[in-house]
Amino acid sequence: MEKNAKGFEFRKFATPRIIGGIAIAVIILWALSIIFSSPQGQSSKNTGARQPDSAASTSPPGSDGHSKPMLADYPSKAPGAAKGHTTATADTTDQGTPAVQETAGSHGATAAHETASHGSSVMTAGSADDEQPTTHQQPVVAPGHSAQTSGHGAGQTAAEPSTTIGHPLAATAVVAPVHKPTPKGVAFVEAVIKPLRYELEERWWGWRPNDIIDVTDNVNNFQMGVLEVTRRAAVALAERISRTGTTDAFDKNLEQAMNWFMVKASSYWFPSAESKYREGLEEMEAYLVKLRAGNATFYTRTDNLIPLLASFEDLLGSCDENLVKQVNSDGTPMSFFSADDHFFYTQGVASSMATVLEAVHHDFLSTLESRHATELLHHAIVSCQRAAEIDPWIILDRNLSSVFANHRANMAAPVSHARFYLGQLIKTLST
Repeated sequence: MEKNAKGFEFRKFATPRIIGGIAIAVIILWALSIIFSSPQGQSSKNTGARQPDSAASTSPPGSDGHSKPMLADYPSKAPGAAKGHTTATADTTDQGTPAVQETAGSHGATAAHETASHGSSVMTAGSADDEQPTTHQQPVVAPGHSAQTSGHGAGQTAAEPSTTIGHPLAATAVVAPVHKPTPKGVAFVEAVIKPLRYELEERWWGWRPNDIIDVTDNVNNFQMGVLEVTRRAAVALAERISRTGTTDAFDKNLEQAMNWFMVKASSYWFPSAESKYREGLEEMEAYLVKLRAGNATFYTRTDNLIPLLASFEDLLGSCDENLVKQVNSDGTPMSFFSADDHFFYTQGVASSMATVLEAVHHDFLSTLESRHATELLHHAIVSCQRAAEIDPWIILDRNLSSVFANHRANMAAPVSHARFYLGQLIKTLST
């Protein structure tokens, strides 16, 4: 009795624990089977779903530059074709051309026979008048591009085959990034800003014509030349290039910039020259932002470009005269200290003008090409660049017959050429 009682107590103790252990083991095995089987099932599903696209990606390109769909991918127009389902697979021949192998069941063969007996023609890729097939067209996603959802049904992705009767169409459309062209005028405004921005922010010691202690007159005169080109370009932009005509309103930002650039370069305080020039550049940048967004206007007509070129021609004519004259307007001879002032002022003009003219070539190219004027502008740019590259250690102003250099005359040669080509350019655009 004692042994039976002990056995009964042991079974009472062990039975629920064994049953609980078995239940826990079953639950663990079931959970593990779900965890390890789900990725495999999903992978096989995705592999099967991509098979139509893989077959389509090997289709040979057509003569028109587009990929030609395989013949078996198009559904037949015959009434009996919906009864059979033809499976199309693509193999690669020795020449690298995919060959379509069609395997058809008895129903598919009967449907093909009915199609031939009714005289229904098979749709080809090159036909422009064929009606659109009823199946959904799934795009092939190229490497580096995200899959696009289908526009035919909600929740249907590019990797899922069509569920309609027939065969899914294999398309080779690849989503390509769209590059928006830069609006006209962006290069021109940036070129107007760049030279003066450099003199204010990037040159050592900054703006110098209004310094109390004036020890660098060469740089001062160079900056004055840059400022003069900026002023004339800003006026042309505000009064002509940004407007449709004389009855059009001024752009507020350009009008303010034009006014700030007119502040005297030697103004030290109330207001300081550099502070107003910075405000002018900020107004130009505000106009540039509107231009990029399509909220500002920039007209590349010849009647807008000619006033700018004429203003530049006048400025180069003044520089040319100061470079070649031997006596001042009051009859006194040209001094050594005045010679280098004229030299560096002209160099500043030529340097900034070359930058602006390059932007003119970019933004007004269609206008220039229509008048066959691109070569003249090119020669003017090259002449300005040559003048800007003359960089002697010391400015000499010797007699033209001397063995020593006359750097004013050396500078006058490319400046005179630039003025000549601008004059010819104006005549060409005026005709």
